[in-house]
Amino acid sequence: MHLTVDATDGSARAGRLHTRRGELPTPLFMPVGTRGAVRTLDTDDLERLGARIVLGNTYHLMLRPGAEAIAARGGLHRFMDWDGHLLTDSGGFQIFSLEPKVDEDGATFRSTYDGSYHRLTPESAVDVQALLGADIQMALDVCPGLPAPDAVVVGAMERTHRWAERARRRWDEAAGTRPAHQEQFGIVQGGIDPVLRRRSAAAITGIGFDGYALGGLSVGESRAEMVPAVAAATELLPADQPRYLMGVGDPAGLIEGVANGIDLFDCVLPTRLARHGTVLTDAGRLNLRNARHATDDGPLDPDARCPLTSRYSRAYLRHLLTVHELTAMRILTLHNLWWLARLMDRARVAIVEGRFASFRNDVLEVWGGH
Repeated sequence: MHLTVDATDGSARAGRLHTRRGELPTPLFMPVGTRGAVRTLDTDDLERLGARIVLGNTYHLMLRPGAEAIAARGGLHRFMDWDGHLLTDSGGFQIFSLEPKVDEDGATFRSTYDGSYHRLTPESAVDVQALLGADIQMALDVCPGLPAPDAVVVGAMERTHRWAERARRRWDEAAGTRPAHQEQFGIVQGGIDPVLRRRSAAAITGIGFDGYALGGLSVGESRAEMVPAVAAATELLPADQPRYLMGVGDPAGLIEGVANGIDLFDCVLPTRLARHGTVLTDAGRLNLRNARHATDDGPLDPDARCPLTSRYSRAYLRHLLTVHELTAMRILTLHNLWWLARLMDRARVAIVEGRFASFRNDVLEVWGGH
């Protein structure tokens, strides 16, 4: 795996990520398919959206239906009938949000489904994701919530480094049995402290992975706190490998990430907003549940007409929401994911044309307060 940088504008970059499956244009937002599906959508919907890559959640998939069950059916690609790229996270974020019992070897946690106990180590996280068979798997990290005491942040970072070494060792040991098309990313931690972020970036790149992610952000800190931490880490990440900012999906956060050299993003935000009746538009967030939309015959976004959803009026979609019709959630999800993909496409064009600074200012003028 390597990244070809086609253009830069300041620290922002537009490129092409080359994998064994194909090529991905960057910057790129990845829809989240937690349990093997993007909520309310099917594979046909994703193909119609032009989605290039989908994220699956290791924590949920290892519990239901189980990594072995998915492997027995040809892996996650075949299970979903999805020919595009797939990335699986390590499950670390979900596990640590459940207050597991953590020791140097790994983490013991309870299933949200039936309360049963399970254990995940850096090595077993590699093995589980190998069974799932995605194109990219993530090393298991320790993700503290923010704000947190300095000792907690430093301890999580240092354990992440030790676990990353073990994950890469296991990756190398499994060379003959894991999927040949699969790549492995390491994760940089360090909270919002730029010094710690640089220290972590140096340690993780020193181990040597196929790509690098920034974890432990968008977990309670402000954007003003997040951006310097991102900038500090990306300064030390290899220019010819992908950079992935985990869990960021608000338009302002995405654009600030792009401005600081990030290539890949994921977040449940656009799909979660859609299920609650909130739409992303060029004019900002639109709450379709507001009564004023009951007689509005206009499209969701007159300035950005999604080819899959613009046939429906605000009045019609608000009606579907008020009667709890699931069709509304699907249509709004399609719109929000299309809108974010378009935002990334527009950012790419702005970088290539050397006008990213003005584009960034335009986006932040609308979204800076959200």
